Amino acid sequence: MKADIGEIQRSYGEIKLFPESSDDLWHLQHLILPGSLVFATTLRSVEGASDKIRPEKQEKRPVRLGIRVEQIEFHEYAVRLRVFGLIEHGMDVGSHHTLNLEPGFEISVIRSWHQADLDRIDRAVKSAAADSVHILAIEEGDAELYRMHSYGPHQIFSITAGSGKGMECSTRQDMYDAVINVLASVTGPIIIAGPGFIKEDFAKRFRSIQPDRTTPTLILETRRSGRGAVQEVIGQGALEKLTGDLQLAREVRYLDELIARIARGDPATYGERECADAVKFGAVETLLVADSGLRSESITSIIEEAEQMRAGVVILSTRFEPGERLEKLGGIAALLRYPIS
Repeated sequence: MKADIGEIQRSYGEIKLFPESSDDLWHLQHLILPGSLVFATTLRSVEGASDKIRPEKQEKRPVRLGIRVEQIEFHEYAVRLRVFGLIEHGMDVGSHHTLNLEPGFEISVIRSWHQADLDRIDRAVKSAAADSVHILAIEEGDAELYRMHSYGPHQIFSITAGSGKGMECSTRQDMYDAVINVLASVTGPIIIAGPGFIKEDFAKRFRSIQPDRTTPTLILETRRSGRGAVQEVIGQGALEKLTGDLQLAREVRYLDELIARIARGDPATYGERECADAVKFGAVETLLVADSGLRSESITSIIEEAEQMRAGVVILSTRFEPGERLEKLGGIAALLRYPIS
């Protein structure tokens, strides 16, 4: 992501954004909110000249429009962000239009900004220069490869070894070679993780086949396997060491701390009304919000008040397990400085 932040007065102003990847479009999904005013160059049907021979035709031409946003949809696999709303500036004012945003589009977003929004933009800009990290979760008979995105891990390959029905490889070495063949196209850092000795055994064969590989390769022990191993790796801070990106590790740690406090009866709360009361009392140390709640006016009001009370605000991705768990708790929770009941 590239960004050009204009003059912001009392948290309100214009920011120009240049998405460069699907991750950036995911960030934009949470930066463009209903009610935002978005300017972009788009294609709009324009009536053509009519004559006696041919009926009136319509063609699409590039025009710059200002849209008051009503709805946003992120299509991960199409690598597209659809922004629907009412035209306020440009041709056909008062009509509805859909902006189909893709990497390479420039847009301007005018709205009230929170510190969490500015932190998100800063994170997206910094991550643009880093290669994607891949995490291989491997154990006896099973291997899963995940590519890390800003919103969490995405599985891109899995394989099972054994002699039973439905197994994809007959031996462990066959499984190793199939995984190494996939990793040959990976250019960024690789983390090999899992319980037991299999990860070290695989790493030894990987190095023997690709001895000239120069990108970092880390080997990490985990208690869990599969996607659970990936979450453990993130919680250990491995991504922070490789890329400097703290966010996903923070999401794991804060959610774990919340669950632990609830279990122990230590100061913590969850639910919209409970968190709103805690903010009013000035008791909130850190407010945790699932990104699905950012389009709720009541939740954004809680965020604004929490920031005014100098509380920390952490937005959790609902495409990642900690955010999914927070969503089941009502989408908002808080670590408290002291108990309030």
